[in-house]
Amino acid sequence: MKTGNRTVRRFWGAQAASLSFSAACRKALQTFTTRNGCHSQGASASCRRRQASSLCSPETRRNPFWPVALLIVPIFYLASCAAPDTQHQIVVSTREQKLALIDRGNVVAIYPVSTSKFGLGDWRGSRYTPLGKMQIAQKIGDNASPGTVFKDRRRTGEIVAPDSPGRDPIVTRILWLRGLEAQNANALSRDIYIHGTPEERRIGTPASYGCIRMRSSDIIQLYDIVGTGAAVTIVNAPLAAAVPSLVSAHSMADTNAAPFVMR
Repeated sequence: MKTGNRTVRRFWGAQAASLSFSAACRKALQTFTTRNGCHSQGASASCRRRQASSLCSPETRRNPFWPVALLIVPIFYLASCAAPDTQHQIVVSTREQKLALIDRGNVVAIYPVSTSKFGLGDWRGSRYTPLGKMQIAQKIGDNASPGTVFKDRRRTGEIVAPDSPGRDPIVTRILWLRGLEAQNANALSRDIYIHGTPEERRIGTPASYGCIRMRSSDIIQLYDIVGTGAAVTIVNAPLAAAVPSLVSAHSMADTNAAPFVMR
C-alpha cells in the first residue's frame, strides 16, 4: 500500500482544500461502477466480478481514488446483496397484452403492455417473447427522467418524448429478466427486459422485438414497487386463468381488498 499511500498524499496535497473524504468516496464509486454499468441495487454476480476485476487493473491502480475505493467497496458489495423480493409477483398475459402486479397474493395493479410482434419462444438470436417462470435479475435506471434513452443498459444522455416519429429506443427504466426454466433459459443472454418505450400509441398490441414494453409512467411505478428477485411469469392465456385471485377492478374496489390500479 505504500505506492497507494504516496498517491493519496500527492492527491490530497493538491486538492485537499476542494475535495472532502465523502466526495472522494462518491467519486470512487462512480469511477469503479458506472463505467461497468453496475449499480448497488440488484447488481448481478457477473457485474460484481467485473467490478472486482476493474479494481485490480493497472489502469485503476494509477487512479488516485484507488486506495479510497479499496476501503469502501466491501461496503458496496454488502449493499448489493439485498434479500430477494418475495412479496411481489408479476404476471404477463401475451394473449391480453396486460401485466398484473401482485402484492402478497392480491392483484394491486393491471397495466397494458406490448410483447413481441414476432411471436413467442426463446430461441437464441430470435425476437420472440419467452414464456414461463422468470425473475427480475437486475434493475437499471434509478431516478432517470421519463424518456431517458438506454443503449446497452447505459444512459446515453438523450431524452425522447412519447411517440416521437421514427424513434423506438429503450427508455426510462429496465427490469432485466432471468429465465428459470428450460423454455426460457436464454432470456438473460437475449436481453429480455420489461422496459419503457416511446411508442406508447402501440401499447396494448404486440409490437416489441421480444421484450415487454410499458408506458414510461407505468414502468416507473412498477420499478419503484418491485425488487430484484421478484417472480415474473409470462403466459399465453388470459390473466384470470393465470391468476386465480384475480377479480374485477369494481369488485376489488367494493371490498377494499387492496388498492387497485387499472391503466
